[in-house]
Amino acid sequence: MSRMSAPFVSALLAAGLLAGCSTTTEDKTAGWTTDKIYSEARDELNGGAYDKAVPLLEKLEGRAAGTPLAQQAQLDKAYAQYKGGEKAQAIATLDRFLKLHPASPAYDYALYLKGLVNFNDNLGLFSWVSRQDLSERDQKAAKDSFESFRELVTRFPDSRYTPDARQRMTYIVNSLAQYEVHVARYYYSRGAYVAAIGRAQNALAEYKDVPALEEALYILIKSYDALGMTQLRDDATRVMQASYPNSQMLTQGPKAKVNPWWKFW
Repeated sequence: MSRMSAPFVSALLAAGLLAGCSTTTEDKTAGWTTDKIYSEARDELNGGAYDKAVPLLEKLEGRAAGTPLAQQAQLDKAYAQYKGGEKAQAIATLDRFLKLHPASPAYDYALYLKGLVNFNDNLGLFSWVSRQDLSERDQKAAKDSFESFRELVTRFPDSRYTPDARQRMTYIVNSLAQYEVHVARYYYSRGAYVAAIGRAQNALAEYKDVPALEEALYILIKSYDALGMTQLRDDATRVMQASYPNSQMLTQGPKAKVNPWWKFW
Protein backbone atom coordinates (compact mmCIF):
# COMPACT_ATOMS: atom_id res chain seq x y z
CA MET A 1 0.00 0.00 0.00
CA SER A 2 1.40 3.40 -0.98
CA ARG A 3 2.19 5.90 1.72
CA MET A 4 -0.39 8.68 2.26
CA SER A 5 0.81 12.17 1.56
CA ALA A 6 1.29 14.60 4.44
CA PRO A 7 -1.45 17.01 3.21
CA PHE A 8 -3.93 14.12 3.07
CA VAL A 9 -3.12 13.01 6.63
CA SER A 10 -3.50 16.59 7.86
CA ALA A 11 -6.89 16.87 6.20
CA LEU A 12 -8.05 13.64 7.89
CA LEU A 13 -6.91 14.88 11.30
CA ALA A 14 -8.65 18.20 10.81
CA ALA A 15 -11.88 16.45 9.80
CA GLY A 16 -11.68 14.26 12.92
CA LEU A 17 -11.24 17.30 15.15
CA LEU A 18 -14.19 19.04 13.54
CA ALA A 19 -16.37 15.95 14.00
CA GLY A 20 -15.39 15.76 17.66
CA CYS A 21 -16.23 19.40 18.19
CA SER A 22 -19.61 19.00 16.52
CA THR A 23 -20.71 16.41 19.11
CA THR A 24 -19.63 18.46 22.13
CA THR A 25 -22.50 20.31 23.82
CA GLU A 26 -21.52 23.62 25.30
CA ASP A 27 -22.44 24.03 28.97
CA LYS A 28 -23.97 27.48 29.11
CA THR A 29 -24.02 27.33 32.92
CA ALA A 30 -20.25 26.82 33.22
CA GLY A 31 -19.59 30.33 34.50
CA TRP A 32 -22.87 30.82 36.37
CA THR A 33 -23.24 31.12 40.11
CA THR A 34 -25.58 28.74 41.90
CA ASP A 35 -27.96 31.65 42.48
CA LYS A 36 -28.11 32.38 38.76
CA ILE A 37 -28.75 28.72 37.92
CA TYR A 38 -31.57 28.63 40.44
CA SER A 39 -33.05 31.87 39.11
CA GLU A 40 -33.02 30.54 35.54
CA ALA A 41 -34.52 27.22 36.65
CA ARG A 42 -37.32 29.01 38.50
CA ASP A 43 -38.05 31.11 35.42
CA GLU A 44 -38.39 27.93 33.35
CA LEU A 45 -40.62 26.37 36.01
CA ASN A 46 -42.86 29.41 36.21
CA GLY A 47 -43.10 29.49 32.44
CA GLY A 48 -44.14 25.83 32.26
CA ALA A 49 -40.93 24.75 30.50
CA TYR A 50 -40.45 21.77 32.79
CA ASP A 51 -38.18 19.89 30.39
CA LYS A 52 -35.76 22.84 30.47
CA ALA A 53 -36.00 23.31 34.23
CA VAL A 54 -34.99 19.72 35.08
CA PRO A 55 -31.42 19.79 33.66
CA LEU A 56 -30.79 23.18 35.27
CA LEU A 57 -31.93 21.85 38.63
CA GLU A 58 -29.74 18.78 38.20
CA LYS A 59 -26.76 21.10 37.60
CA LEU A 60 -27.68 23.07 40.68
CA GLU A 61 -28.06 19.96 42.81
CA GLY A 62 -24.51 18.93 41.93
CA ARG A 63 -22.86 22.31 42.37
CA ALA A 64 -24.64 23.17 45.61
CA ALA A 65 -24.21 19.70 47.11
CA GLY A 66 -24.53 19.61 50.88
CA THR A 67 -26.44 22.87 51.13
CA PRO A 68 -30.13 23.70 51.62
CA LEU A 69 -30.14 24.98 48.03
CA ALA A 70 -29.32 21.47 46.80
CA GLN A 71 -32.29 20.12 48.75
CA GLN A 72 -34.52 22.78 47.22
CA ALA A 73 -33.20 21.83 43.78
CA GLN A 74 -34.22 18.21 44.41
CA LEU A 75 -37.73 19.17 45.40
CA ASP A 76 -38.13 21.57 42.49
CA LYS A 77 -36.83 18.89 40.13
CA ALA A 78 -39.41 16.42 41.45
CA TYR A 79 -42.14 19.02 40.93
CA ALA A 80 -40.94 19.74 37.37
CA GLN A 81 -40.87 16.01 36.59
CA TYR A 82 -44.38 15.61 38.00
CA LYS A 83 -45.78 18.54 36.03
CA GLY A 84 -43.96 17.35 32.92
CA GLY A 85 -45.67 13.96 33.10
CA GLU A 86 -42.57 12.05 34.24
CA LYS A 87 -44.24 10.49 37.27
CA ALA A 88 -41.85 7.57 37.75
CA GLN A 89 -38.86 9.93 37.72
CA ALA A 90 -40.61 12.28 40.16
CA ILE A 91 -41.26 9.43 42.61
CA ALA A 92 -37.62 8.31 42.35
CA THR A 93 -36.42 11.85 43.05
CA LEU A 94 -38.72 12.19 46.07
CA ASP A 95 -37.79 8.77 47.45
CA ARG A 96 -34.14 9.79 47.25
CA PHE A 97 -34.88 13.07 49.01
CA LEU A 98 -36.84 11.36 51.79
CA LYS A 99 -34.03 8.86 52.32
CA LEU A 100 -31.20 11.41 52.34
CA HIS A 101 -32.91 14.17 54.34
CA PRO A 102 -35.07 12.65 57.09
CA ALA A 103 -34.68 15.77 59.25
CA SER A 104 -35.39 18.29 56.51
CA PRO A 105 -37.96 21.00 57.33
CA ALA A 106 -39.41 20.30 53.88
CA TYR A 107 -40.02 16.61 54.63
CA ASP A 108 -43.76 17.22 54.96
CA TYR A 109 -43.84 18.90 51.55
CA ALA A 110 -41.95 15.97 50.00
CA LEU A 111 -44.56 13.55 51.36
CA TYR A 112 -47.36 15.78 50.10
CA LEU A 113 -45.81 16.04 46.65
CA LYS A 114 -45.32 12.27 46.51
CA GLY A 115 -49.00 11.85 47.32
CA LEU A 116 -49.91 14.30 44.55
CA VAL A 117 -47.77 12.50 41.98
CA ASN A 118 -49.74 9.29 42.54
CA PHE A 119 -53.06 11.03 43.02
CA ASN A 120 -55.56 10.64 40.20
CA ASP A 121 -58.34 13.19 40.58
CA ASN A 122 -60.38 11.49 37.85
CA LEU A 123 -60.49 8.15 39.66
CA GLY A 124 -63.92 8.74 41.15
CA LEU A 125 -65.38 9.54 37.75
CA PHE A 126 -64.39 6.15 36.34
CA SER A 127 -67.11 4.33 38.22
CA TRP A 128 -69.72 6.20 36.20
CA VAL A 129 -68.14 5.28 32.88
CA SER A 130 -69.72 2.30 31.11
CA ARG A 131 -66.81 -0.09 31.21
CA GLN A 132 -65.90 -3.20 33.14
CA ASP A 133 -62.79 -2.31 35.05
CA LEU A 134 -60.38 0.30 36.26
CA SER A 135 -56.77 -0.52 35.56
CA GLU A 136 -54.68 -2.12 38.27
CA ARG A 137 -52.22 0.72 37.82
CA ASP A 138 -54.87 3.26 38.80
CA GLN A 139 -55.70 1.24 41.89
CA LYS A 140 -52.06 0.89 42.96
CA ALA A 141 -51.35 4.56 42.40
CA ALA A 142 -54.39 5.53 44.47
CA LYS A 143 -53.27 3.30 47.35
CA ASP A 144 -49.69 4.60 47.17
CA SER A 145 -51.04 8.14 47.20
CA PHE A 146 -53.13 7.37 50.27
CA GLU A 147 -50.10 5.98 52.13
CA SER A 148 -48.06 9.13 51.44
CA PHE A 149 -50.88 11.37 52.65
CA ARG A 150 -51.45 9.17 55.69
CA GLU A 151 -47.80 9.44 56.72
CA LEU A 152 -48.02 13.20 56.27
CA VAL A 153 -51.10 13.70 58.45
CA THR A 154 -49.80 11.28 61.08
CA ARG A 155 -46.31 12.72 61.42
CA PHE A 156 -47.11 16.36 60.67
CA PRO A 157 -50.66 17.09 61.89
CA ASP A 158 -49.97 20.83 61.94
CA SER A 159 -48.43 21.01 58.48
CA ARG A 160 -49.91 23.51 56.05
CA TYR A 161 -50.40 20.60 53.63
CA THR A 162 -52.30 18.36 56.06
CA PRO A 163 -55.85 19.75 55.55
CA ASP A 164 -55.69 19.19 51.80
CA ALA A 165 -54.10 15.78 52.30
CA ARG A 166 -57.01 14.76 54.56
CA GLN A 167 -59.52 15.73 51.88
CA ARG A 168 -57.64 13.76 49.26
CA MET A 169 -57.50 10.73 51.56
CA THR A 170 -61.28 10.87 51.89
CA TYR A 171 -61.59 11.14 48.13
CA ILE A 172 -59.31 8.14 47.58
CA VAL A 173 -61.19 5.93 50.05
CA ASN A 174 -64.51 6.91 48.46
CA SER A 175 -63.22 6.23 44.98
CA LEU A 176 -61.79 2.81 45.88
CA ALA A 177 -65.05 1.81 47.56
CA GLN A 178 -67.02 3.06 44.57
CA TYR A 179 -64.77 1.02 42.31
CA GLU A 180 -65.73 -2.16 44.19
CA VAL A 181 -69.41 -1.25 43.86
CA HIS A 182 -68.96 -0.47 40.18
CA VAL A 183 -67.62 -3.99 39.60
CA ALA A 184 -70.40 -5.50 41.75
CA ARG A 185 -72.96 -3.59 39.69
CA TYR A 186 -71.35 -4.86 36.48
CA TYR A 187 -71.58 -8.48 37.62
CA TYR A 188 -75.16 -8.07 38.82
CA SER A 189 -76.28 -6.55 35.51
CA ARG A 190 -74.94 -9.63 33.72
CA GLY A 191 -76.54 -12.15 36.03
CA ALA A 192 -73.30 -13.12 37.78
CA TYR A 193 -74.94 -12.85 41.19
CA VAL A 194 -72.36 -14.79 43.21
CA ALA A 195 -69.57 -12.56 41.87
CA ALA A 196 -71.69 -9.48 42.58
CA ILE A 197 -72.20 -10.61 46.16
CA GLY A 198 -68.46 -11.12 46.57
CA ARG A 199 -67.56 -7.61 45.39
CA ALA A 200 -70.34 -5.97 47.41
CA GLN A 201 -69.17 -7.82 50.52
CA ASN A 202 -65.59 -6.68 49.84
CA ALA A 203 -66.73 -3.07 49.84
CA LEU A 204 -68.70 -3.52 53.06
CA ALA A 205 -65.80 -5.29 54.79
CA GLU A 206 -62.97 -2.98 53.71
CA TYR A 207 -64.58 0.48 53.89
CA LYS A 208 -66.55 2.31 56.55
CA ASP A 209 -68.78 5.37 56.40
CA VAL A 210 -68.47 5.99 52.66
CA PRO A 211 -71.38 6.81 50.30
CA ALA A 212 -70.84 3.75 48.09
CA LEU A 213 -71.87 1.33 50.84
CA GLU A 214 -75.55 2.17 50.42
CA GLU A 215 -75.49 0.79 46.89
CA ALA A 216 -73.30 -2.14 47.99
CA LEU A 217 -76.08 -3.23 50.36
CA TYR A 218 -78.68 -2.73 47.64
CA ILE A 219 -76.72 -4.95 45.22
CA LEU A 220 -76.32 -7.54 47.98
CA ILE A 221 -80.07 -7.60 48.61
CA LYS A 222 -80.95 -7.84 44.92
CA SER A 223 -78.36 -10.57 44.30
CA TYR A 224 -79.56 -12.67 47.24
CA ASP A 225 -83.12 -12.24 45.99
CA ALA A 226 -82.18 -13.32 42.48
CA LEU A 227 -80.57 -16.47 43.89
CA GLY A 228 -83.61 -17.24 46.07
CA MET A 229 -81.57 -16.78 49.27
CA THR A 230 -84.44 -15.16 51.16
CA GLN A 231 -83.00 -15.32 54.67
CA LEU A 232 -79.78 -13.57 53.65
CA ARG A 233 -81.80 -11.10 51.58
CA ASP A 234 -83.97 -10.22 54.58
CA ASP A 235 -80.93 -9.91 56.86
CA ALA A 236 -79.25 -7.52 54.42
CA THR A 237 -82.49 -5.56 54.09
CA ARG A 238 -82.67 -5.05 57.85
CA VAL A 239 -79.05 -3.85 57.88
CA MET A 240 -79.78 -1.39 55.07
CA GLN A 241 -82.93 -0.05 56.76
CA ALA A 242 -81.03 0.45 60.01
CA SER A 243 -77.99 2.03 58.34
CA TYR A 244 -79.89 4.15 55.81
CA PRO A 245 -83.37 4.79 57.23
CA ASN A 246 -84.10 7.46 54.62
CA SER A 247 -82.78 5.48 51.66
CA GLN A 248 -85.02 5.24 48.63
CA MET A 249 -82.91 2.66 46.84
CA LEU A 250 -85.07 -0.30 47.84
CA THR A 251 -88.08 1.26 46.12
CA GLN A 252 -86.47 3.34 43.38
CA GLY A 253 -83.11 1.72 42.78
CA PRO A 254 -79.77 3.55 42.41
CA LYS A 255 -80.02 7.07 41.08
CA ALA A 256 -77.35 9.52 39.93
CA LYS A 257 -76.39 11.96 42.64
CA VAL A 258 -76.97 15.68 42.01
CA ASN A 259 -73.84 16.52 44.00
CA PRO A 260 -71.30 13.74 43.37
CA TRP A 261 -69.14 12.78 46.34
CA TRP A 262 -65.90 13.47 44.45
CA LYS A 263 -66.50 17.25 44.21
CA PHE A 264 -64.05 18.28 46.90
CA TRP A 265 -62.30 21.13 45.09
